[in-house]
Amino acid sequence: MSRPDGRVDPKGRTWTALSGGDTGGAAAPRRRAAPVSGRQPPVASTSPGATRAANAQGNLSGAAWWHANQARYPNSQSVDDLESPFREKAKRFIAALRAAGANVRVSATRRNRIRAHLMHYSWRVAKGQIAPTDVSAIDGCDIQWDHGDLTKSRAAAAEMVRLFHIVFKPSLTSNHIAGTAIDMTISFSGTITVADGSGKSVRVGSVAALNPVGASYGVLKLASDPPHWSANGH
Repeated sequence: MSRPDGRVDPKGRTWTALSGGDTGGAAAPRRRAAPVSGRQPPVASTSPGATRAANAQGNLSGAAWWHANQARYPNSQSVDDLESPFREKAKRFIAALRAAGANVRVSATRRNRIRAHLMHYSWRVAKGQIAPTDVSAIDGCDIQWDHGDLTKSRAAAAEMVRLFHIVFKPSLTSNHIAGTAIDMTISFSGTITVADGSGKSVRVGSVAALNPVGASYGVLKLASDPPHWSANGH
């Protein structure tokens, strides 16, 4: 303002200057706002496998998982867990053997379906027969086969194969899983007389001679597997 009058009367020079109407002085330059860039900082990319592995550290397959969880899925040694009518047939056969003086030790009956699943897929992943990402989930078991790296995934599965003591590819449809097979060790001294399924007395001098006796009860021997008996001989 070139000549201020010291007053702020409406329409006066001071009023006009304060209202922005005085052009006698240089106007203060306006500051321009800095342009806003639409670009965002780059985000590091992560592979889907690595993301899954990072989200599942607590349930990754391998030796640590096996030691922490496998006991939750035990196989049974109880004849009561077999499927009927094979259960009743096996009980009758075992009772006849013990009545004849034979010693019968049952080591396995029904196999836990989750344990069978774990054994089957640990073998297949370890052998490269299936991708870790393609293993089907099973209710009641929290395990992550994909470590985000194929080599690590296969190595972890191989650890479980060793811990399960797997020698051949495990089945998902065996008689043990269905509850129609029993593993039992039978022993006796000399010759015994055992009743067959019809009640007929049969003298036997070896465990192999019991095969037809077991068949008369509907308990069939798998000759290639010494302790194994089943509903269909497999």
